[in-house]
Amino acid sequence: MNEFNLHIIEADNDFFEGKCTSLVIPTSDGMYGIQAKHENLVAAIDIGVIKYTLPDGSRCHAAVSNGIVKVENNNVLVLVESAENPEDIDEARAREEEAAALDVLGGKADRLNYRAAKGILARAINRLKIKKRYGSL
Repeated sequence: MNEFNLHIIEADNDFFEGKCTSLVIPTSDGMYGIQAKHENLVAAIDIGVIKYTLPDGSRCHAAVSNGIVKVENNNVLVLVESAENPEDIDEARAREEEAAALDVLGGKADRLNYRAAKGILARAINRLKIKKRYGSL
């Protein structure tokens, strides 16, 4: 199977670097797939799950926040604010963030707090969904 180089970087850390056979990223138009020898591309990444397959067939998943992907010459660079493996997601913390954001959104918060709460809520819901679906039991 054809491979490409994948480098996932979050704001303060290298999350993954290695060979892959496929990558699926969340975009505003839905999920977008990338394989070896993909045409050059720059695209926005939305909050969601990225899925990538290693050369040995292992499938990996990560909760990601907004970011961008750049594909060039069989090298894929993913830059996101945050990326988490499902087993590393703190479910209690995500539930607390979700509840706090819902409290702000339910009140008459100013526009800045409202927008921030919407982002926090989206990330918390995404983390919980990915923890439930892909996390180890």
